[in-house]
Amino acid sequence: MQENTSKRHIEELLRGKEEEILKRWVEISSRPLRGRLNETQTAKELREIYRALLRSFDHADGATELRALLAELSRSRAQQGFTPGETAMAVFGLKDAVSELVEAEAGVEALRGFLWLSSTIDGLGLYTFEAYTTAREKIIADQAEELLELSTPVVKLWEGIVAVPLVGTLDSARTQVVMEKLLQTLVDTGSEYAVIDITGVPAVDTQVAQHLLKTVMAARLMGANCVISGIRPQIAHTIVTLGIEFGDIITKATLADALAYALRKSGVEVVGRRQTRVAVRTEES
Repeated sequence: MQENTSKRHIEELLRGKEEEILKRWVEISSRPLRGRLNETQTAKELREIYRALLRSFDHADGATELRALLAELSRSRAQQGFTPGETAMAVFGLKDAVSELVEAEAGVEALRGFLWLSSTIDGLGLYTFEAYTTAREKIIADQAEELLELSTPVVKLWEGIVAVPLVGTLDSARTQVVMEKLLQTLVDTGSEYAVIDITGVPAVDTQVAQHLLKTVMAARLMGANCVISGIRPQIAHTIVTLGIEFGDIITKATLADALAYALRKSGVEVVGRRQTRVAVRTEES
């Protein structure tokens, strides 16, 4: 009974002093941000959270809305580059704003009610921290995926010929992206030849070779012939030492050699390859 009385007392304080508390809360929450966030936007966000908190005292829907607003705040702050501590302090600042009014009242009921509110705000702050971590992890995962997409371009070299220039380490995740992009490009362009250039791959071991073979086999199932280019002397030596077999897969030293091979197989004759200007003629010309 005493606890209910204390809770009602602090709820009445929060409702009766809403504008005063909100103003102070915005000031406290904005201080560590050092002008990196618009104060008007901060005031709007905190007002919505404050009113959802008041509704949560009476209805379960208010608690659900409150958590949704805190999750959105965490996601927004994570995208803007704020730290988890700075994000959580936006919630904990309410405790400081209310404590100033409680100290002014200096009543037992106000103090007990504040202890209950303080525990509630601590829970909300913890939830905000967890929501921030989840949002930040998703942002990092999305960025890593975007970088992976950018690091594995599939380019059209000629009519019916596409190339995948690989740079860096080739692991399982990246192989999957290479396969998907290559196969989709083969479908979109109707290309019959694919050049996989590994000039930028620092080393080829058994695992990398297996990834390459999987990519070649996937392309073959789509009706495309693959040529692997960019095999430097050091890599060739490693492949032989490890006993890696590429079977009947065509390999070339450079991307230019691979393109010339694919052009010839496509019925295009390359003339004057060693000259500055390259002339080509098709079988029809």
